[in-house]
Amino acid sequence: MVSRLTRFLQKEFIGLHQAAFLLASATLLSQLLGLLRDRLLALAFGAGSNLDVYYAAFRIPDLIYVSVASFVSATVLIPLIIQKMDDEKAELNRFLNSVISAFLLAMVVITGLLFIFMPWLVWLVAPGFDDEATKTLILLSRMMLLSPLLLGLSNLLGSVVQAYRQFFAFALSPLFYNLGIIVGILWLYPLLGMPGLALGVALGAVCHLAIQLPPVWKTGLKPKLAKINWREVWQVVSISLPRTLTLSANQLALVALVAMASLLSKGSISVFNFAFNLQSVPLAIVGVSYSVAAFPVLAGYFSSGKIKDFVSHIVSASRHIIFWALPATIFFIVLRAQIVRVILGSGRFDWSATRLTAACLALFVISVGAQSLVLLLVRGYYAAGRTKIPLVLNITSSILVIVLAFGLREAFDSWLFFRYFIEGLLRVSDVAGSEVLVLPLAFSLGMIFNLVALAIFFERHFGEWLAGVSNTFFQSFAGSILGGTVAYVVLDRLGHYWGLNYFWSILGQGAIAGLAGILVWLAILILLKSEELVELSKSLLAKTWKAKPIAPEAEGL
Repeated sequence: MVSRLTRFLQKEFIGLHQAAFLLASATLLSQLLGLLRDRLLALAFGAGSNLDVYYAAFRIPDLIYVSVASFVSATVLIPLIIQKMDDEKAELNRFLNSVISAFLLAMVVITGLLFIFMPWLVWLVAPGFDDEATKTLILLSRMMLLSPLLLGLSNLLGSVVQAYRQFFAFALSPLFYNLGIIVGILWLYPLLGMPGLALGVALGAVCHLAIQLPPVWKTGLKPKLAKINWREVWQVVSISLPRTLTLSANQLALVALVAMASLLSKGSISVFNFAFNLQSVPLAIVGVSYSVAAFPVLAGYFSSGKIKDFVSHIVSASRHIIFWALPATIFFIVLRAQIVRVILGSGRFDWSATRLTAACLALFVISVGAQSLVLLLVRGYYAAGRTKIPLVLNITSSILVIVLAFGLREAFDSWLFFRYFIEGLLRVSDVAGSEVLVLPLAFSLGMIFNLVALAIFFERHFGEWLAGVSNTFFQSFAGSILGGTVAYVVLDRLGHYWGLNYFWSILGQGAIAGLAGILVWLAILILLKSEELVELSKSLLAKTWKAKPIAPEAEGL
């Protein structure tokens, strides 16, 4: 059994769609666990002050994760590892150990300082919390500082796994991360209270790291502390600095949105995060899977001067992202209440919280396609070694998100037409706390701006992207709109017979309406002779799971 698992962890996936399907399948399992995690949290806490504190506690560790741990991210290290894979294994091993040692040194120093200054930093995260909530926030934030260190080290080792195209362990790591958090909710919280939740997060980070170790060892590499080669470390830092600033800008925007939510009604942070996590499901399955699967190939094409293949690969991945993202967006909007109620509607999570979360979800998912394509195009720029454009555009869009959040919040309070329009459109006119809707709206508008600007620049620098994806966009959009319309009509008809008071009736409504819409979407694509549908059918019929494992390299120097 152990040997079979080890061989499976070493399987190499060459094709874009096969690797993307592998990542998407594992991501789906991880996201399902993530949804179970959120359901357990909703069951125990509802959309209330305790859960607001828990979600707010992630903000500073997450910021440190992207602003420090991202210096050793896959998008930075994979091209360097690929270049060094042609050298002796000892040289690659020395390079990795030097980077690992420098990373751990930096993280220990930074997390130590943050631990000391946390009582002052949390006021930037949640200025609306009372003294008791702030005290708990300080404790949880300090405990969660272990996570960025472990997750950063895990992703560093995951770069090696991806460079060798052994995606399976990398794909499983988020699943184990969520398992750790679930252990914290079910067993550690009843024993220790709120600190048990933070310990669950740390446990998940340990599991995230542990799953990376077997395939790394099988490559013949031996990660360990070693003497730091500061010249090579500076090379990594100089390459990753623009990307780190880019991700930090995105996290600062989320910190600002959470800080604004803390000043609104109790439960606003919880509603915001629940909706954000739900929209992250299609984003992770579609956008992250294709962009991660494409990146090693893109880096290889560009480093070898195959620019035409480089652009063609990005266009192919973009077409399939659009193919999946548009129907996901439409169906999530149409079925938002059923989705939220089935996944979160239990225990202390009441109907008002359901409606607010569903409305926020609808506003988030309008930018899922944009977020997915941004992930891919940014990785394309990183593979090409051009980091300035993503940096400038992401910082600009993050600033725009914050400005829009303040502006829309003011408009929501002072301009009654705008308030009534948003509340009426999303059917929450009679729900208290609807001002939280301006936050996901600001976020989505900023992400859509980011995509438009990035697409314009990508077309200018590489060409052929807009022409390559336009046909797919119109086909998928047409199929999605018609499929979504059918789903809405079926949902409306079923609503006359089945209420929203019982789990099985809600699930039945959503499943039947969704299935009817999907069948119409597929029928339209077949009539339009969708190229993506043909390609996906061929990939699914291919012998993906019979790929031969990579023969392990000889261990030792």
